[in-house]
Amino acid sequence: MAPFWRYLVAGIGLIAVVLGVLAVVYMTAPNTPPAAAPETGQTRGSEKGMFVATFVPQDGTAKQNELQDWVLTLKTATGKPVENATIEVSGGMPQHAHGLPTSPKMTDYLGEGRYRISGVKFSMSGWWQLKLGISAPTGSDTVVFNIVL
Repeated sequence: MAPFWRYLVAGIGLIAVVLGVLAVVYMTAPNTPPAAAPETGQTRGSEKGMFVATFVPQDGTAKQNELQDWVLTLKTATGKPVENATIEVSGGMPQHAHGLPTSPKMTDYLGEGRYRISGVKFSMSGWWQLKLGISAPTGSDTVVFNIVL
């Protein structure tokens, strides 16, 4: 009978050690909340509140690995279309720390505050940001759009 008790005590001791190690790992793990999903709305206010911008793919769907045109509709905070604006585009994947694979540019003014942005390409699935720098007669501001493919 003595060997049985030795195995039982050794087994209980092993379980206690494993539980102790798990407790230490749990207690010392970083307490970071899970990453929140980015806001992916197609209409956003600019950082300074000067503009309200809506940014959508021209054909209605964001696609991976295809050059696309997007349409930016730009209005003042009071709802009037913004004309004669200059739009600079930058961005990338925040979680991968790399920029866009292309250099999108404003190519056309379509009227009524609408601007065509050509050369948008998303080379992989995931979270992308497009940052639009807006310079208009009323002032300059920026707006950031999150796109998740």
